[in-house]
Amino acid sequence: MFQSVIVFMRGPMLCPRIRRRTGGPAGRTAAPTAACRGPAHSAAWKDPSRSFADADGGPMADSREHVLTGTRCSVTAREWPLDRPRYVALLAHGHGEHIGRYAYVADVLRGHGAAVFGPDHMGHGRSAGERVLIEDVEDVVTDLRAVDALARAAHPGAPVVLVGHSMGGLVAARFAQRYGDSLAGLVLSAPVVGGPEPLRRLLALDPLPDVPIDPSALSRDPSVGRDYARDPLVWHGPFKRPTLEAFTHALETVAGHGDVGALPLLWMHGDDDRVVPLSATRAGIEDLRGTEWTERLYAGARHELFNETNKDAVLGDVTAFVDRVLPARPSQTEA
Repeated sequence: MFQSVIVFMRGPMLCPRIRRRTGGPAGRTAAPTAACRGPAHSAAWKDPSRSFADADGGPMADSREHVLTGTRCSVTAREWPLDRPRYVALLAHGHGEHIGRYAYVADVLRGHGAAVFGPDHMGHGRSAGERVLIEDVEDVVTDLRAVDALARAAHPGAPVVLVGHSMGGLVAARFAQRYGDSLAGLVLSAPVVGGPEPLRRLLALDPLPDVPIDPSALSRDPSVGRDYARDPLVWHGPFKRPTLEAFTHALETVAGHGDVGALPLLWMHGDDDRVVPLSATRAGIEDLRGTEWTERLYAGARHELFNETNKDAVLGDVTAFVDRVLPARPSQTEA
């Protein structure tokens, strides 16, 4: 019973128990960075200073780093640039992971005409803060808005499509409620939305149970779980009580703030998702969706659709959705 409760809310967390091994990246866990500052600090673009490195320390081609002064701590964002893009794709990753895991998604979307931006959320990846500590999801939404502002400054007038996965789907849903008028479309992949009751039952336990998740729950591709386990920027430790409390409050907030109105929504989910089960999400989507929405369910697919064996079909559905919701490209005679 406890495992079913914990699996409902856990993002792509491979193994909650910290396992340290000697030698190589597999022996490292995500290192803590600078402590978060107080909430008085507003999110703002600070410095587009460096190129990103990948999880093994080498350069990540065709991307660059921006450091933002976030709501509570410095937030690192990644940009996959494109000159004169048709649109901007804004990405929000899941719990315990980081935006560098979305390089393939960014590559596909750039090929479709997007400049791609996304942060490591506070306490995740290269961003500052106690690891995976989120005390208020509204702060994460505000930080994402700062990355959105950075993208809009770089590409004035380009429409923005927001893509959120798992916990990032919860962040994206709340972003759409706060700033939906500024978006051209919303894509939610296995989003954490719906009733908070499983979390309340989990939070009633003391101590919180530490139940590992089978790596095969992420994808039918076994290399996904192996790469995740070796990634030093991924958190392999337990959930933190304040973070679960923040998720509970965010679910209540999303449920209480109505649907997204006329904003086009694409909801994507695998029917074998054991991390955020389809049945738990559907009720939340029914409350969130507005007048224009599309549902895509994938037989046999697990939690990380963008890393699944059918990821090209999944991303093809994303780009087809974008084509439907964006203004048509000008013809050669109009250009």
